[in-house]
Amino acid sequence: MTIKNDLLWQYKSGGLIQKLIFWNIGIFVFFSIIEVILTLSKVSFPVNDYLALSSNPVELLQKPWVLFSYFFMHASVLHLIFNMITLHFSGQLFRTFFTEKQVLGVYILGGLFAGCIYLISYFVFHHNALLVGASGAIMAVLIAATTYSPFYLLRLPLIGIVKLWHIAFFILFLDFIQLPLQNTGGHIAHLGGALFGFIFVKTLKNGKDLTLIVTNFLNFISNLGTKKTKTPFQKIHRNKNPKPFSENNVAQKQIDEILDKISKSGYDSLTKQEKEFLFKAGK
Repeated sequence: MTIKNDLLWQYKSGGLIQKLIFWNIGIFVFFSIIEVILTLSKVSFPVNDYLALSSNPVELLQKPWVLFSYFFMHASVLHLIFNMITLHFSGQLFRTFFTEKQVLGVYILGGLFAGCIYLISYFVFHHNALLVGASGAIMAVLIAATTYSPFYLLRLPLIGIVKLWHIAFFILFLDFIQLPLQNTGGHIAHLGGALFGFIFVKTLKNGKDLTLIVTNFLNFISNLGTKKTKTPFQKIHRNKNPKPFSENNVAQKQIDEILDKISKSGYDSLTKQEKEFLFKAGK
């Protein structure tokens, strides 16, 4: 089996978490190759400017797609590897309590929500930077699992058994203390994704699944290219000389009365007319 076939088999046989990891790696490799080609061709084209999310909300009006594309982009190989390890860990926890479709829904909506929080923070911190990375979307997945089952036990190497909320609290604590130090926008996006994960579980417990927004949208897109099959016309044959319902109903009622009379008083109690009627009905 070749490497290509092996990768295809793993992609097809894996769940949505594995597919998300493949998508992130594939997109990173694709645009890395594009950048190398542009560099060798001495063509100046800033790819990140067209795919990363700017902290300036005005730029979003010119490139609205970046609110989605940014959380499939990564700044470096180490950035990608760390995020994919965290996505695998968080995704497996999430699948313990929720469905595959909900994984995708929380990932996408968490990334969009984190991006919106990042844009809003511009009016508070006035930072001017580009945002890339799936961290916000991944935080939504991790915090959703933590909110649903905070006391879930995990065994970590060199540490031992810890509760899930301990891990989530430690990660969120690191984001909070680093807010004024460096990568302010990135940490804000992390916290925004975490907030969405919390909101998702709370609304789900109230009977509303926010991930249905993504599921219904994807179903709508997939049905655009399919044609609805028309129900074939069926000809209905009617009896041209039907017996009146009222006539049949009266005859049946009379038969029932005669039979009831026989059961009570015997056949000899019938009149001549009743015997003749019963004889004709028997034919």
